[in-house]
Amino acid sequence: MIWRPTLGFAFSHPAHFIALGFGTGLAPAAPGTVGTLLAFPLFVLLDAWLPPLALFGLVVVFFGVGIWACERTGRDLGIADHGAMNWDEVVAMLLVLLLSPADWAWWGFAFVAFRFFDVVKPPPIRHIDRSVKGGLGVMFDDIVAAFYTLLLVALVKQILG
Repeated sequence: MIWRPTLGFAFSHPAHFIALGFGTGLAPAAPGTVGTLLAFPLFVLLDAWLPPLALFGLVVVFFGVGIWACERTGRDLGIADHGAMNWDEVVAMLLVLLLSPADWAWWGFAFVAFRFFDVVKPPPIRHIDRSVKGGLGVMFDDIVAAFYTLLLVALVKQILG
């Protein structure tokens, strides 16, 4: 049982490397925020190469891979939803970036909103976080936070015209 994963742990199995956000989960502070930030360059790179529908499909694949990776990594760490596992934030923020207005101001707003919903966990996010177990639980509560973020972005965009 490992309480604080190391670089060696991250590279010891592909699931660990993925669940730890390609190593960003090893950040000494705020690994969830660091993982969320990783989504930005990843999105810009993928968006330049893939049409939106293919990118959406890739996000769905990343979600499925995340269930497996987080399940395995949580088991190996002995903590089902270890704070260093931030692939859930990466995938959720990719979804937010894909479905938000393609503008850095909106993306900045969406980043702050997503971090708020992910940390505060308003209903039903907290319930999902506590009741859905394993890799699915790790991944799914962040997808719900992403939907809250997208709703807020749409509402603010509508208000601002």
